[in-house]
Amino acid sequence: MKDLLNRWLDGEFDAFERMPELQEGYDISLDRKHELERSAAERIESLPQTRQIAEKERKAFHLWYVIAAFACCLTLALVFLYMTAHITAYGRENPRAEAIADRYIERGTEETGAVNAVAGMILDYRAFDTLGESHVLFTALVVVMLMLKLDETNTRKDREDYYRVRFEKYYPTDKDPILRLAGTLQGSFILLFGIYILLNGHLGPGGGFSGGAVLGTGLIILASSLGDADIDHFLTEKRFRVFTASALIFYILAKGYVFFSGANGLDNHIPKGTPGAILSAGLILPLDIAVGVIVACTMFGFYSLFRRGGIGGDETDD
Repeated sequence: MKDLLNRWLDGEFDAFERMPELQEGYDISLDRKHELERSAAERIESLPQTRQIAEKERKAFHLWYVIAAFACCLTLALVFLYMTAHITAYGRENPRAEAIADRYIERGTEETGAVNAVAGMILDYRAFDTLGESHVLFTALVVVMLMLKLDETNTRKDREDYYRVRFEKYYPTDKDPILRLAGTLQGSFILLFGIYILLNGHLGPGGGFSGGAVLGTGLIILASSLGDADIDHFLTEKRFRVFTASALIFYILAKGYVFFSGANGLDNHIPKGTPGAILSAGLILPLDIAVGVIVACTMFGFYSLFRRGGIGGDETDD
């Protein structure tokens, strides 16, 4: 109690902060003043008890949080073990799985228009699963952004000081002419190769996930060799958001239309084209591009957030 009173006298906290009537300039009766003083004294005396209660509540919440988390993990583990126990053993026949696999192989090109059976499977037969995977990547990027992105109220000088202190021990690769030239050439060829993989997914090995990973790698190499300033002129934070959101919205609308029409026995009227042609396979090619954009933005977003606490440049900084 004495320590608490000394802290009050030293000005560390104000017991009268919600009692402006006690401040100088207020005309109140003597009884009212004594009543407010007694109330303030009671507040000072109750502070230790209040802190003890808050500490007990915090410990109780932590205990129940641990119990709930353990129960959820245990339940999920039991569900996985149950499902694993009922999976057909390796080497044994499973008529249902074989029928599905045969359908993919025998009629995949006819029904999807894609020469690549894998692309037809993940972006046509099982496109709903791929939509969920794309949202998982987007959600992971949003969570990392919430945890690592610098506060928008920081000034430009605050950000520059943050970068300087954090990376002053690292070699500035964007200042080395050899690394700058080599990284620019290598990153450009990697981006070109990523675009090829992205556009070739319905014709052969490739697709959205692999092409997007290559594109993300190319962006990271270019950012390391050219520096953040040059990349920020091309990939601002606003453009980054537009690319990611547009890709997800397009995927949702396109496949939502196909799901709705197929569930109601209707033809979606989307031409499949000639199998083997670059413009074929219906929606698989544009969906590959959408998935590739999401994957590339997620990879580069992780790199940029961990490296400097932000994605792209602020257009107001130019």
